[in-house]
Amino acid sequence: MDKLDQNIIKEIAQQLDCGNECFFNQKTKELICIPNADLMATGDEEYYKEVFKDDLEKVKSQKKDLIKFEILESFESFKIMEDFKNQIKEAEFKEKLNQALNRRKPFQNFKYLIDNWEYREDWFEFKQKELEKIVLEIMNRNNAST
Repeated sequence: MDKLDQNIIKEIAQQLDCGNECFFNQKTKELICIPNADLMATGDEEYYKEVFKDDLEKVKSQKKDLIKFEILESFESFKIMEDFKNQIKEAEFKEKLNQALNRRKPFQNFKYLIDNWEYREDWFEFKQKELEKIVLEIMNRNNAST
């Protein structure tokens, strides 16, 4: 995989992590990122359509050449958190993460622990790599020629 490929994969993973859906045009190598419509539902739908009008039109007109990358479902994000927990060597912290993931509001509990942990950056690196794996898998499934 060349540098361009890796940069596209990295960018898509970062955009997904921010709650944006991405559309990658295999022919032009253009990336279109739009906030997930469900996340924008609390706002004014007309405003959303107006602000992202050009991007939404590109998506509609280029549909046959696009690979769509949707934000992760809750269960997919939860799996990444579990996988991270499972690779932790420090038994005490691993158990805290396990408890956090098995209580009510697991995402909130996990975030609290991570935000107050000395190895916080490890989580962000792990999550980025996992998102990149998902992006690459989707590209491969769609035979993307990046």
